[in-house]
Amino acid sequence: MSHYIVGIDLGTTHTVVAYALLAGQGGPDAIRLFDIEQLVAPGEVAAQPLLPSVRYHAAPGELDAGALQLPWPAEPESGPATVVFGELARKLGAQVPGRLVASAKSWLSHAAVDRLAPILPWGAPDDVAKVSPVEASASYLRYVRQAWNWRFPASPLEQQELVLTVPASFDEGARALTLSAARLAGLPRLRLLEEPQAVFYDWLLRHRHQLAEALAQTRRVLVCDVGGGTTDLSLIEVEWAGGQPQLTRIGVGNHLMLGGDNMDLALAHAVESRMGGTGGAPAAPLSASRLAQLMDRCRAAKELLLAADAPEQAPVTLLGGGARLIGGSRSVMLAREEVEQLIVDGFFPQVDASAQVRQARSGIVAFGLPYARDAAITRHIAEFLRQHGPQLPDALLLNGGVFRADALVRRLAQTLGDWRGEPLRLLHNDNPDVAVARGAVAYALSQKGQAPRIGGGSARSYFLRLDDSRGSAKARGICILPRGSETGQELLLKDRSFALRVGQPVRFQLFSAVADEADQAPSRLGELVTLNEDALVRLPPLVMVLQAAPGAAASGQPAPRRQDIPVQLATSLTEVGTLELHCVSLPDAGQRWLLAFDLRQQDADAADGRTPEDRRLAARMGEAISQIDRIFGTSKQQVSPRDVTQLRAQLERLLGDRAQWPTPVLRQLFDALWQRARGRRRSAEHERVWFNLAGYGLRPGFGDALDAWRVQQLWTLFAPGVQHVNDKQVGAEWWTLWRRVAGGLDAAQQLRLLDDFAFNLQINEEGADGFEGTKPVKGSHGDMLRLGASLERIPAAYKTEIGEWLLGRLQKSAAQPPSPRQRPGHDGSGDDSLYLWALGRIGARQPFHGSPHDVVPPETAAAWVDSLLALDWKRIEAAAFAAVNLARVTDDRTRDLPLALREQVMARLRAIHAPSAWLVMVEKKVELDEATERRMLGESLPPGLKLMA
Repeated sequence: MSHYIVGIDLGTTHTVVAYALLAGQGGPDAIRLFDIEQLVAPGEVAAQPLLPSVRYHAAPGELDAGALQLPWPAEPESGPATVVFGELARKLGAQVPGRLVASAKSWLSHAAVDRLAPILPWGAPDDVAKVSPVEASASYLRYVRQAWNWRFPASPLEQQELVLTVPASFDEGARALTLSAARLAGLPRLRLLEEPQAVFYDWLLRHRHQLAEALAQTRRVLVCDVGGGTTDLSLIEVEWAGGQPQLTRIGVGNHLMLGGDNMDLALAHAVESRMGGTGGAPAAPLSASRLAQLMDRCRAAKELLLAADAPEQAPVTLLGGGARLIGGSRSVMLAREEVEQLIVDGFFPQVDASAQVRQARSGIVAFGLPYARDAAITRHIAEFLRQHGPQLPDALLLNGGVFRADALVRRLAQTLGDWRGEPLRLLHNDNPDVAVARGAVAYALSQKGQAPRIGGGSARSYFLRLDDSRGSAKARGICILPRGSETGQELLLKDRSFALRVGQPVRFQLFSAVADEADQAPSRLGELVTLNEDALVRLPPLVMVLQAAPGAAASGQPAPRRQDIPVQLATSLTEVGTLELHCVSLPDAGQRWLLAFDLRQQDADAADGRTPEDRRLAARMGEAISQIDRIFGTSKQQVSPRDVTQLRAQLERLLGDRAQWPTPVLRQLFDALWQRARGRRRSAEHERVWFNLAGYGLRPGFGDALDAWRVQQLWTLFAPGVQHVNDKQVGAEWWTLWRRVAGGLDAAQQLRLLDDFAFNLQINEEGADGFEGTKPVKGSHGDMLRLGASLERIPAAYKTEIGEWLLGRLQKSAAQPPSPRQRPGHDGSGDDSLYLWALGRIGARQPFHGSPHDVVPPETAAAWVDSLLALDWKRIEAAAFAAVNLARVTDDRTRDLPLALREQVMARLRAIHAPSAWLVMVEKKVELDEATERRMLGESLPPGLKLMA
């Protein structure tokens, strides 16, 4: 039974819990902080309001189990046998490098890594057990649940009314992963609330009795929440009715991974540069785990030196490692003035209101996480405010531990005041560390009418276009959310039923209207309307494949056939900016399909960005598909082998050079080919052309909303293999197809390709005599090398094995005298350039589609570079390019090679007058130019799809 409202701030640095009795059992003044029992020293437990959002993975035998006993029985934890939470975990992590999981919340929003894979602690040695960002986040929530249930056994946390806060800038993926973490923690039912809104709700509740006075003369409030890992910006508009303020949120900032962690990192870089080595020599750069230790020490120094009663300076000491724990320690004194200058001027510089966010990478870089390129928070604020009209905020509410520093508060207030031409009001936040958790409770109270509310409901009406208007002059739609609808309330369209198509790609098109048309009454929920698209705003469509049975896609079974299921619609507007549309099955009300529209995206018309050339191509698509149908369709019309082989040329005559075909055109061509896949079996020519065009049309396996579904459909062809097994070109096109779409294959599918890669290489070298069983499609050495180098999701150990094999072949080749004839086994390369290309791609520091945690260890890549340095780069340019890929800078110390080795590579590149782009790649983190990108991947990407560094 629910007795309490509980607000949980799952922060990057700390987790905080606040609570209040439910309505009728207390009042708004009853919000209290939940002091969380935690280890503060071995064998010592204390209740504190802040639980550090970290976990320490102890080595076997490192800690006495008796000294880690908590008041409640331990629940099994994934990962290591001994996991320490709380303040003790932070202290242990500061002493022992590589065993502390930190900033899990930041990793949740890092889409370039597999957030469900065990990757934390990032860069830890192989003997340290690891957990995923989702499991790490779940473990903090699980710990809170255990602590709460021990304190309130009659009111289990999972049965209370829960509100969990998230950054306003979290995208739908990060929010979904946060909910997954909560479910893993045993908290399946909760609501999400944006952190800046929670901060403002906390302020509203504390000023509820004199709200009109507190907001007098205020028209717009900027909420700036600088947490440990993110900066969140929100705008609240204040309108007045009857002498009372009416509050509406009108703006939310984009995702900005910039916060206290960046400031600690900037200090750590400054301190590191002053830590000398032995004998006065410059010290070697710290490892990622040692840098993390130094960041923790710098965080403590920052908080001390920026406090109101700060000393003039404070020491930062980095302990030595192993037996030299004390003797190997190094210290640097940080002055208060130095810290203020670095943090205040570096992160809050005084800029004009017209200042633009800089895209060039600053000197403040990170390891592992994709922090914002421009560290100047004031420039990001300027850009955010320009997006929301000329009216500047006249009040400022700050949150985050960094704003305990008066210098930062003064600088930001002064900068915003300069933009306005007059000072703005600073709304007082009495405790930034706990305001978010308290505000989550205040929000829940506001929904019950017990506290002030940010309201006004939806500012727009929303309409869903119906798929029944073909041939009609006007499209029809249904109002699924009337203007003024309140957040958090589910609205059921009970008088309407619809047919929902499952098992096939479907598109849901949403429109919005700010005002009703003249002479028309406001649209009602469920009302059928004629869509005047000229007067409506078209939102980006939601394109997806819904499965007939939940979990069918995940099971690996083929997608169900096309099917229409009768449903009713239920909609709700969430506090995190999404319109949730539930399709509720009429035969089984327990079966629901959720469609979540992000209402913060710009309208589709503005985002369209199509050029006249794009529109011209779209107009020619019908003719291009007719050509595909003539070759692969069911028509009885006879076509010659020449007609088949000239299909590509025919398509290029219609659509232009295929290297310039944009992704939408490529995917339409693939869809047309897939619908006629049976036609590929008619002849070897048909099969070659189908594989070639299908792979080209779906490359690189991602980039379009339906690509995951397309790749899974295509994968059903893998087990049957090819029809014309004795045609070598068919085999070559088959393997080219899978190489091109490898970016869309998961780890299990890439491992399956790896099996055939290894088999073919063995057969090519040793022959197939004596082998019994099913053989894979034949592939040449060249085909296999290109394929194997593209399997970025296979474990690093397999990549290392492949790389060592490639080096062995190169060394064997170098020992042989040059031959004017092509050596057997190289299959078209003529020299070792293909082996070198494959080595560089296998050991690349920056993967194209894989997760960075699967790259080859830097020690292995360094050994490969040493081998390449022994070659003549003037004669073998491919060796230089391979070394560039292996030594490329990522700004992640767990992947980057030692500076001394990279300097050797740069010196050799200068000596051979290598392209300047190669040199820069080894010097600093950069985006690839088009030529380097094409050489690295083996071919170009579709126009508009950019490989990010």
